[in-house]
Amino acid sequence: VYLNGVELYRPQLVRSGQQEGLSIINSDMVESIRFSAGGFEAKYGDKMSSVLDITYKRPERLEASVNASLLGAGIYAGWGDKKGKFSLMSSVRYKTTSYLLGSLDTNGEYNPNFLDYQLFASWRPSSQWSLDILGNFADNRYSFVPQDRDTRFGTLFDARSFKVYFDGKEDDSFQSLFTAATLTRHFSPSTYLAAQVSNFSTNERETYDIQGQYWLSEATTATQLGVGTYMEHARNFLNARIFKLGLRFGTRLHGHQLLAGIDWRTEYAAERAREWEMRDSSGYSLPHSAESLQLIYALHSENSLTAHTTEAYVQDTYRHNSAIGLFNLTYGLRFTHRNWNNESFFSPRLSLGFIPSSYDNWTFRLATGWYYQPPFYKELRDTTMVNGVTYALLNQKTRSQLSIHALASMSYRFNMLNRPFKFTAEAYYKAISRLVPYSVDNVKVTYYGDSQTTGHATGLDLKLFGEFVPGADSWLTLSLMNTSMKLNGKNVPLPTDQRFALNLFFTDYFPGSTRWRMSLKLAYADGLPFSAPHQELSSNSFRAPAYKRADIGMSYRLFDNNDGSRHSIFRNIWLGLDCLNLFGINNVNSYYWITDISGQQYAVP
Repeated sequence: VYLNGVELYRPQLVRSGQQEGLSIINSDMVESIRFSAGGFEAKYGDKMSSVLDITYKRPERLEASVNASLLGAGIYAGWGDKKGKFSLMSSVRYKTTSYLLGSLDTNGEYNPNFLDYQLFASWRPSSQWSLDILGNFADNRYSFVPQDRDTRFGTLFDARSFKVYFDGKEDDSFQSLFTAATLTRHFSPSTYLAAQVSNFSTNERETYDIQGQYWLSEATTATQLGVGTYMEHARNFLNARIFKLGLRFGTRLHGHQLLAGIDWRTEYAAERAREWEMRDSSGYSLPHSAESLQLIYALHSENSLTAHTTEAYVQDTYRHNSAIGLFNLTYGLRFTHRNWNNESFFSPRLSLGFIPSSYDNWTFRLATGWYYQPPFYKELRDTTMVNGVTYALLNQKTRSQLSIHALASMSYRFNMLNRPFKFTAEAYYKAISRLVPYSVDNVKVTYYGDSQTTGHATGLDLKLFGEFVPGADSWLTLSLMNTSMKLNGKNVPLPTDQRFALNLFFTDYFPGSTRWRMSLKLAYADGLPFSAPHQELSSNSFRAPAYKRADIGMSYRLFDNNDGSRHSIFRNIWLGLDCLNLFGINNVNSYYWITDISGQQYAVP
């Protein structure tokens, strides 16, 4: 993820979808967003999958917005002079997911609070110099005191009931600070040299002590399948800092656009983690042993990492207008050296775009390239078992993962019903080598740093975007994907293997009025694969049920600056009411595993 040309980072310990707070992208401050599912240019860094490039705007006048809902609030203000010499944007956002989490199977006191402050200032004292300063501070806190849980699952002929009473609580905090500055010397409108400096620091804490007493039984006959107690404990702390210095150069020369850059990055991370879980099933501690008392899971980790990385790239974009159409050729090369494992590699990348002269509504693109991903802290963790305790150490032999991309895409702009539409299609195949296997346990990603394997990702993305109703944007998307890795001679689905996803967003106005507006969002997607945690990865996995959701909203425009209203200080004001998850569908995002004394495991959604 890039913001104004600067790479962004995210917390390491956070559990995706549960403890995540606000996205660093503030839509009030965005000017443009570019996304590539693969085959991206050499100027973007070393990642295997995709790139999201966000550019913040530079306002030319006073502008502001305020929003509030039951899930949070936000304030944004921006200002800039008409000559374009100075602009400033600032925003504060607050989010809480208590209302959403309160509808889960586990009852309790949820107190998630996410706070975010952003600042972007741009100063151009003359036509030769410009200075951009970007800052972001995020304070995410997640507190949870569970009380009880009642889950019913299974089939009509094999129904299960899982009842738990809890003691204890969870208290997590994730604080991050990101700052960046870019000083640019403009030699001409097309030639520049820029110096960049950025710093990201994160202070993360994950602590919980939760005890649960559970009953697992058949829902129809009330026959008990398992009775027991479990206790989970964690004291996980991580401090990380990434400091980066870089130079950027760009110029245009005889139909060519040349870009080059060099970066030096230092990474520091220090972790201290203690985790364990005790399970007692039917009066026996698991795993059961007549000689000793053992825990079903215990982890000890105390490591630090200091790594320096040097990166450089050069790329050229050549545009040639011929009789048959416009060709756009972009080719480049990246070089990366990382001292942690003394690894160096080159990444060639190539893409070709074409717009036919006779059919300029069509655009075609082919792209390929080598995409390495140097391991950061979590991918480096290697585990060894000593007397039933898992010790995590950093594996200095872990090499960068590699993905070779082949991508083909097209877009077609057309008019239908006298309104503009755009259809895009993108197909990709990614051959992955030196892949670090990983699993997902309760939305927490765990890497297996002691081994590397091969895999692949292939997919097709289709999107239709346009005004099905005049003046209101809508879209329909269909995505197909297959991802897998090879383990023990078998192809195993990756935890992200969502084979299909269908999404619809539709907006409409009430007949005869542009003040009343309705929006409908539908989502239907394949379930993700899961396997039992705390075990070696194997092909013994299954899939969660398909994801289904419907949201509907109604909004009313109180007034519009374009309709002659006297309230000219505001552009417009909308009052809206949205119903999320209209049909109250419970979607599965993880499983809790219950083991009886015979060793049989039950996956409780």
